[in-house]
Amino acid sequence: MVASTSQPESISDESTAAPVRRTSAAAIGTKPPAKRAVAAKVPATKAVPEKATPEKATPEKAAAKSTAAKSTSAKATASKTAAKAAEATGDVAVTDIEEPDNIVEIVDIVETVDVTDTEETPAEGAEAATEFTWDDEEESEALRQARKDAEMTASADSVRAYLKQIGKVALLNAEEEVDLAKRIEAGLYGTERLRQHEESGEKLPMQMKRDLRMIVRDGERAKNHLLEANLRLVVSLAKRYTGRGMAFLDLIQEGNLGLIRAVEKFDYTKGYKFSTYATWWIRQAITRAMADQARTIRIPVHMVEVINKLGRIQRELLQDLGREPTPEELAKEMDITPDKVLEIQQYAREPISLDQTIGDEGDSQLGDFIEDSEAVVAVDAVSFTLLQDQLQSVLQTLSEREAGVVKLRFGLTDGQPRTLDEIGQVYGVTRERIRQIESKTMSKLRHPSRSQVLRDYLD
Repeated sequence: MVASTSQPESISDESTAAPVRRTSAAAIGTKPPAKRAVAAKVPATKAVPEKATPEKATPEKAAAKSTAAKSTSAKATASKTAAKAAEATGDVAVTDIEEPDNIVEIVDIVETVDVTDTEETPAEGAEAATEFTWDDEEESEALRQARKDAEMTASADSVRAYLKQIGKVALLNAEEEVDLAKRIEAGLYGTERLRQHEESGEKLPMQMKRDLRMIVRDGERAKNHLLEANLRLVVSLAKRYTGRGMAFLDLIQEGNLGLIRAVEKFDYTKGYKFSTYATWWIRQAITRAMADQARTIRIPVHMVEVINKLGRIQRELLQDLGREPTPEELAKEMDITPDKVLEIQQYAREPISLDQTIGDEGDSQLGDFIEDSEAVVAVDAVSFTLLQDQLQSVLQTLSEREAGVVKLRFGLTDGQPRTLDEIGQVYGVTRERIRQIESKTMSKLRHPSRSQVLRDYLD
């Protein structure tokens, strides 16, 4: 195949060849040149030798080659780049481009047509990607922030997925609720009939047993439908109890248990909507769960109710009086004693973890700022040991009875001081005699020869 001016018969139909030129021109991002202009630019001496038959220059092959050339990267060879230009002009067949012997002629055609490739090569993309880099400090800070955001959004994502799931079930009107309630009641009746016959050992006809089982299954389906249609009611009620020690999803789960109980106890003959009846069961389930699980130290349910009542009265008095109410005022409103009010307030206190972080940086814990009163200071321990040794050496200068009376009187042996009567019973003498021995012994201890070594420890 040669240039278009030398062999116009290579393309049987001009309208058929036109899509080839338009597709290739769009692929390389240039304006499709006129057929006559291209023929003028290509010298006759540089025409590509004819190696392909006219049948190979079909629009399907040209379009396929143009699409493949569009997705190439910067690593494509010069022959593939030249192929795009050759296909754009319609002067070179696909098979000619793949021949390495024609590279020189193909490159000349590319330079003549002035083809530009606007695609971003992988090398350029990699260079652009490496223009911005994080150092270790910035990267670690970003990772910490990402981890914190992931922890905060993990629960929100779960709630969002749950709400999306329960939102697929349509709400029910009053007639549909009554119909489902009747089916549930029939299912409960069928379950009870089957249970009674199993306990009594009475055999039911196969048809009756089959019918009862069908009624039971239909009741289960109606129960599930009524439950799924009212799950959004649980979510709306659980929102009111957030921030009180339980996670939002846990509140929803406890409320769902109350909803199940409401479905089982609902009486459609009363004329009330199911949501009006189920609200009370859902609230009860949530509040009971909070009383049992929300606190680190469990408080009985009746005491939790008293604590909530005290808090409500305290808020009302604060609004009326404009100040914090006193225990006496709270006791008067609750009809209890002030001591009982203080006791209830003591129960209502929440424990605080010693591992709780302090400050914005979070590098300190609350336990680091609390003094350990039982910790032994090294200096005090050494001083106490030296005092015991000095006191023992001073007591050795006294008689055995005098030293024993002093030890018992001041509790030097076991830390428990004794009375004069108790010491008299130990030695078998009167109380007065023990007092005399004590007085005489203390006079000896006050002598400078004995007291001087102990006086330094008074400071």
